[in-house]
Amino acid sequence: MFFNPLYLLFSLPALILGLWAQSRVRSAFAKYSKVRAASGLTGAQAARKILDANGLQSVMIERVAGNLSDHYDPRSKTLRLSEAVYGTPSLAAVGVAAHESGHALQDKAHYGPLTLRSTLVPTVQIGSWLGPIIFLAGFFLTSILGPFGTTLAWIGVAVFGLTAIFAIVTLPVEFDASKRAKLLLVSTGTVAPQEMQGVNSVLDAAALTYVAAALQAIMTLLYYSSLLMGRRR
Repeated sequence: MFFNPLYLLFSLPALILGLWAQSRVRSAFAKYSKVRAASGLTGAQAARKILDANGLQSVMIERVAGNLSDHYDPRSKTLRLSEAVYGTPSLAAVGVAAHESGHALQDKAHYGPLTLRSTLVPTVQIGSWLGPIIFLAGFFLTSILGPFGTTLAWIGVAVFGLTAIFAIVTLPVEFDASKRAKLLLVSTGTVAPQEMQGVNSVLDAAALTYVAAALQAIMTLLYYSSLLMGRRR
């Protein structure tokens, strides 16, 4: 293994954006976790209200451990909310719960990007760690394996590319879920229009983390490609 300063050129922008986005999420969530929603509904109650209003009484809501570990599982049709969201009647909690409910609505509507992302999950779980291994093996063994080593390295790039595709597909999924959440919170009376500033702060900050993740995957892919193209020249 070796450290290539060129990697910093590719990864630093995404790293800085990611750290800034995480800081914004923590700050916004901490701030609006202290602001009680006028409706008095907890995250779980807000999610239940939104789901029921859209004919999704069959979707279960569960409490899970972890900090902001909230997610919707399309396989089991289950909404899982973290401790800080499930039982807290704050603007931050109902915002996050509504966002996850938005994914359930996407699932009901067979929203294309969500279906594609769910299909990619198994391959991405393998490709995210196997791709770099294949790439490094081919890259360092090119002197021994010749053209086969280069081909192997490009295969590694392609396998890792699934991670970048997944990150890109995730963007419209998350943006659309937040858009649905903001509309649903007001239309169901869960949050008053004048309270939406707090919800927007939390969800908009969270959206930046997905942008940073996509940028990181793309820049890593470009870094691998630049190494191979530079060697070919």
